[in-house]
Amino acid sequence: MNILEIIEKKRDNLELDNKEIEFFIKEYVNSNIEDYQAAALIMAIYINGMTEKEATDLTLAMANSGEILDLSSIRENIVDKHSTGGVGDKITLILGPIIASLGIPVAKMSGRGLGFTGGTRDKLESIPGYNTDISIEDYIKNVNEIGISLIGQSLNLAPADKKIYALRDAISCTNSIPLIASSIMSKKIASGANKIVLDVTVGKGAFMENKEDAIRLSKMMIDIGRLSNKETVCILTNMNEPLGNSVGNVLEIIETIDVLKGNMSEDIKEVVTELGSYMMKLAGKGNDIEENKKRILENIYNNRAYEKFIELVKKQGGDISYIEDISKFKKAEYILPVYSDKEGYINSLNAKIVGELSSSLGAGRIRKEDEIDPAVGIILNKKTGDKVIKNEIIAYIHSNNKEKGAQVSVELQKAYEISNEKTEKEKSILEVIY
Repeated sequence: MNILEIIEKKRDNLELDNKEIEFFIKEYVNSNIEDYQAAALIMAIYINGMTEKEATDLTLAMANSGEILDLSSIRENIVDKHSTGGVGDKITLILGPIIASLGIPVAKMSGRGLGFTGGTRDKLESIPGYNTDISIEDYIKNVNEIGISLIGQSLNLAPADKKIYALRDAISCTNSIPLIASSIMSKKIASGANKIVLDVTVGKGAFMENKEDAIRLSKMMIDIGRLSNKETVCILTNMNEPLGNSVGNVLEIIETIDVLKGNMSEDIKEVVTELGSYMMKLAGKGNDIEENKKRILENIYNNRAYEKFIELVKKQGGDISYIEDISKFKKAEYILPVYSDKEGYINSLNAKIVGELSSSLGAGRIRKEDEIDPAVGIILNKKTGDKVIKNEIIAYIHSNNKEKGAQVSVELQKAYEISNEKTEKEKSILEVIY
């Protein structure tokens, strides 16, 4: 067996068998296959696609290319939640404590942000003292003791995915559904979960801009889950506009605290309760989705979820005085208002533009080595469907550079489309696929 035969086979749109896929992954990780050869195979996959079995074999080979986390000492069934990424997406920070407060263990590894979508790890590290880099032994110990631990990706999980992802990016092959599906599912399998709830974001601020592609991706991930004995549910959520009202690390931590105290926007409420209800179902804690939603809201309003968040932060070295008094968080030097340039109704708010502008302030990264400024970002006072009058404040820019903040203030107006006709708010939950 050699890589040229495998490339030729996929070039001719023939199905690769398990041994051929395992050979490619093993030899590429061990640097016995050149990047240009791997690029040829990836391009052939991009053009010709993959069958369900091929995608599953690729997923398992990538998952097994590094360490596999064993979480069986916590519980037989571990439910993980993963988002395909979005602007203002602080759902893991909110949902983790809620689910843990309901007696379901939460063991979650999260990455840093890259591009205009934020990273959960960066947001957690904006809490002074919070340690995302604890040992796996302490990670499991924390889950067993308090029911939750949120950390960074410290293990060598799915190293093949890292190499292939970088290669896909370099040769314009990122937008391939089987390659996206195997990338996501390989990391989830390596992370130790056997039941998975996937938040598949759809819209201007998401990787999948249209619902049809999101459904195709979801169905392939569910098929991979089924063939690898991982029960999987995909929930399509709207990412045409940012989720919630804040974009930026500290700003999103503050919004998380507000939500856990019962003060939440309708879109966050819908996404949290929908995802959480299916996590409860997969964990065997209730098959009635509407009843599960009630239990989630009950644990928000009775403060149990907030108390679990405090417990999490304290357990991982964070200074809980910042959680109890959000005024202690370091603020951006300049907080600049953005005014509506006319009267009417917000017809749309482009999530991608908001995310890119927030990233340009320093809230996100263009390159992996870029430093994050935790204090900067954008607060959205008005969103789709809201009425505005001329010169009303529709947003605030939080910046540590006055000139940059002023420039972003002007650019943010372009993310808003205002019309005379009232536009109904879009649904946050587009579809559930399982």
